[in-house]
Amino acid sequence: MVLDSSVVKNISDWKGKHPPLFITDQIDKGLLFGNSDKMGAIGKTIKQIEGVDVPVLIVGESGTGKELVANDVHLRSSRRNGPIVKVNCVAIPGELLESELFGYEKGAFTGAYSNKPGRFEFAHKGTLFLDEIGDMPLSLQAKLLRVLQEGSFFRLGGNEELKVDTRIIASTNKDLETAIMERTFREDLYYRLNVIKLHIPPLRERREEIPILIDYFLGKYRRAYNKKVKHLPKRTLNLLMDYSWPGNVRELENIIRKFVVLDGEEIILRELNFNQAKKRKVKNNDVSFHDGYEGLSLREISKKAASQAERTAIKKILEQTHWNRRQTAEILRISYKTLLSKIKETGLDRA
Repeated sequence: MVLDSSVVKNISDWKGKHPPLFITDQIDKGLLFGNSDKMGAIGKTIKQIEGVDVPVLIVGESGTGKELVANDVHLRSSRRNGPIVKVNCVAIPGELLESELFGYEKGAFTGAYSNKPGRFEFAHKGTLFLDEIGDMPLSLQAKLLRVLQEGSFFRLGGNEELKVDTRIIASTNKDLETAIMERTFREDLYYRLNVIKLHIPPLRERREEIPILIDYFLGKYRRAYNKKVKHLPKRTLNLLMDYSWPGNVRELENIIRKFVVLDGEEIILRELNFNQAKKRKVKNNDVSFHDGYEGLSLREISKKAASQAERTAIKKILEQTHWNRRQTAEILRISYKTLLSKIKETGLDRA
């Protein structure tokens, strides 16, 4: 079944428990892309793909503004008059995410008392923004790949194939290439999504934006809370400029919001001192969260560290033997077949 205008109207009028989520809040384009060379380059790329309806993968640390960039990609596209529907893949439990994406028919499972459209249907003729796609379960990745390939799917418990016209924008703070080697993310899905990749740099790599963002957030929360807060003292601004911002723009916004609400620079000093103390504690414990381990469990950290160590060892021996794989396998005391598999898993075949 093709979703025609009458079906889309019924979806928009649907009054169920889980209505579509639309991204409406955005920073001005000039502020987002006009104040640093790195963000300016991203803005230029987005402008170049204005008329090209292809998947976009946005990568970067948490809090860098990936959602704002996704919104801008949508608003510059031919789908700007359609909806942009957000799905946070890490916020919705895996067992519920499938029904959120694809919907379900009455009686599909206990508690399914009526038909429910999924987010793909809500995004028909628009954009589906899959936030934190690196956390999507493997079983669901296969179903997503099918929709990308064929433009159709079945609701849970349904027998009728639904066709949708939806553009996919995905984002992640994970290293998907490492996830592929660890077999937690499908390689075929990665290449389907990674047609255009936008890497959003952390705030510490674009410090020239900090004073401008501070002014923006001061104005925003002055109006929101009807406060007459003065500009930050120069010494406080210098502290903010020197801070490493592990939480990126989101952390900066949160601190300025507290400053406006509590009307005092001491809140900024306390916040920065607290965050710096946490950072020192982490450093003293010899754990660095700027090496790609932020947000991972101990098991995931161990797995990633082991994979990286394995790759380093194999690469070193391969270089010593001038990439003689049989000799390398003998030195490492593994079979030739196992070595070839390890070379592929660790990405050394593309090195």
